[in-house]
Amino acid sequence: MNELNSNELKPKVVLGVAAHPDDLDFGASGALARWASEGAEVYYLILTDGSKGSDDPKMTSEMLIKIRQEEQINALKAIGGKEAFFLANPDAYLEVTMDLKKDICRVIRKVKPDVVLTTDPTVMFDSERGFINHSDHRAAGQATIDAVFPMARDRLTFPELIDEGLQPHKVATLLLSSFGEGNFFVDITATIDNKMAALAAHTSQMADIKSTQEMMKNLAKLTGGKMGVSYGEGFTRINVQ
Repeated sequence: MNELNSNELKPKVVLGVAAHPDDLDFGASGALARWASEGAEVYYLILTDGSKGSDDPKMTSEMLIKIRQEEQINALKAIGGKEAFFLANPDAYLEVTMDLKKDICRVIRKVKPDVVLTTDPTVMFDSERGFINHSDHRAAGQATIDAVFPMARDRLTFPELIDEGLQPHKVATLLLSSFGEGNFFVDITATIDNKMAALAAHTSQMADIKSTQEMMKNLAKLTGGKMGVSYGEGFTRINVQ
């Protein structure tokens, strides 16, 4: 598989799109922190309200929405990001609809990223790890890919966005988070602590934050070993034509 050097990608504006608060921090916050440290504007777009991720019988969806948005804002600060956008789609109910694609296009046209990063919608399960990919993750990835190409680019798609003053925008690079696999690897050695801090912000989602951090640090170490550095993150990179 063709490995691309992370130095070839020097984004000015990056938009991360994911289903839930914490998705981007698990999959890509080291790379996002690195690009922010190099001067890029980093934005998050979270597509659901995060209202279902709690086993606490005293927790309500209304309470959890506020908690998780605050956690995501704090995580974004930890990586040096600029702003987080939140949609109100119910957690666990996300579907690939034209309305969802339009909402993603709206933010793409607003912030004009040269790089969009999202989850890989082709990952459904991993039988060896006993892992089933959340349906929201798959929907988020598919809707984002469609929004990047061709919808955000084409003037005659969603003309109502033009009426809002949002002109078409062509994204140069799409990255799909692949947790150590892929064709593009980013050295996050200098920003591994930012990634750990971003993860630590999501206290509502982790019973044992230290063990989660250790797990993700070990994964970053394995990925970094593929490119001869201490810590890395892997992605599938598509240079959009």
